[in-house]
Amino acid sequence: MRLSVSRHRTKEARPAAPLAGPSGLRIKSPDVLVAESGADLEGNGLRRSMGLFQLICFGIGAIVGTGIFVGLSDTVAEAGPAVLVSFVLAAVTCVFTAFSFAELGGAIPVSGSSYSYAYATLGERTAFLVGWCLLLEYGISVSAVAVGWGQYLNELLGSLIGWQLPAALSAPPGDGGIVNIPAVVVMLLAALLLVRGIRESARATAAMAVLKLAVLVLFCAIGLSAFRAGNLSPFAPESVAGITSGASVAFFSYIGFDAITTAGEEVRNPRRNIPIAIMVCIGLVTVLYCLVALSAIGALSSDQVAGRPAALSLIVNSVTHSTLGGGVIAFGAVVAIASVVLAVMYGQTRILLSMSRDGLIPRIFERISPRTSTPVANTWIVTAVFAVPAAVVPLDAVMNLSSIGTLAVMVAVNLSVMVLRRTRPELPRRFRVPLFPASPVLGIAFCLYLMYGTGPATWLQFAGFLVVGALVYTCYGRRRSRLGSAPHQPADEAGEAAADVSAGVAAPVRGA
Repeated sequence: MRLSVSRHRTKEARPAAPLAGPSGLRIKSPDVLVAESGADLEGNGLRRSMGLFQLICFGIGAIVGTGIFVGLSDTVAEAGPAVLVSFVLAAVTCVFTAFSFAELGGAIPVSGSSYSYAYATLGERTAFLVGWCLLLEYGISVSAVAVGWGQYLNELLGSLIGWQLPAALSAPPGDGGIVNIPAVVVMLLAALLLVRGIRESARATAAMAVLKLAVLVLFCAIGLSAFRAGNLSPFAPESVAGITSGASVAFFSYIGFDAITTAGEEVRNPRRNIPIAIMVCIGLVTVLYCLVALSAIGALSSDQVAGRPAALSLIVNSVTHSTLGGGVIAFGAVVAIASVVLAVMYGQTRILLSMSRDGLIPRIFERISPRTSTPVANTWIVTAVFAVPAAVVPLDAVMNLSSIGTLAVMVAVNLSVMVLRRTRPELPRRFRVPLFPASPVLGIAFCLYLMYGTGPATWLQFAGFLVVGALVYTCYGRRRSRLGSAPHQPADEAGEAAADVSAGVAAPVRGA
């Protein structure tokens, strides 16, 4: 693959200097972000090998998994039949923020996603904390996703051969389990696929996405065939408080749509394809989730569904009076959750790669294998670190902490789109947030509302996590920041250099 770049790139393309002021207020120009990411493509960098269909499948692969296959029963336990409203409330929160992601993903198509958007608008310190929170959204959430894999794996094994793994080795810790071995296994399998290359990973994700959508459609057909309207009454037994709490839990089911923006350097025509993929994924997943929730509550009462592991298989077994149907659902869940692990681990490694490029974390995370064009060491470190909570941490604690971290990141993204509109109105945007600025303001409001619903214990954990992140930035990131150590460069010269490289990066990529 060869990238067409201006002949003067070597001479003029120097990183733009930070804006004057404290280190936390250093801003990295969007042009420089795009130029730096594109420059890597000429050597041992990432390859643009994903098309629009693969990107949509990647987004669905990152979203649909544990949240609906495992977390549905927890959402029902909070909201009762009003789980439908909880899913819609969580979806509305995502839609407003998805608009912001779509505009920023098209304007700044780089691997850093929310972290890079904050660096271009809110300053280095805030960007680091956003990247730190992304450890919750991607790293901790992949642990939560992996935890749920063992439950459906046991359901599948029981259906096929009448034998299951011991609960102590397969159930979530705190729910009868001691060490969750299947969670570690699925993360290792995902890592093996990721280090082989993005083309192979994208193909596997696409196949798994199509399969799990088919399984969920089959579940809806079975559940609706046994629909009883009486199961929807009383509709909201816990009133508004239950709906809000349920929405906070349901929000976990949507985590992952922003992983689409982490593929900014490996997607063909990213300024067009990223916004389209985000909108398609959110719309499709919202409709699907509401149908699944309606089918589940219509087939069995909320009391029968609430808090039950592998709830979808339980419902199908009850309706069909056979374990065969439940086995099919369990197979779909095993595939679905594995695809989420794959997609979310991918997103986490690309976030860390971007932070490493900026010097805010050790350089080992930015090393790209010349043979596979993937960050191999980065991938294995992520696997080793986050396999530990997957194996030994209770699922509920992991899900709540992951949700509040994701919501905090979304607040920063909505702020970023408003700041970038003001500071860089001329920046090319293939998609623009509708009803601006009302849409990002509403996105912030909904995010804060759902953060409130996570409860005081989660807030305390999150506050402690942010304090640790601030200390890491102060003691390590601030001193090693490459932007902070860059020599001063006049604004006009920096702009010309960045524009020169950016134009080369935007040139057609041959052989992708």
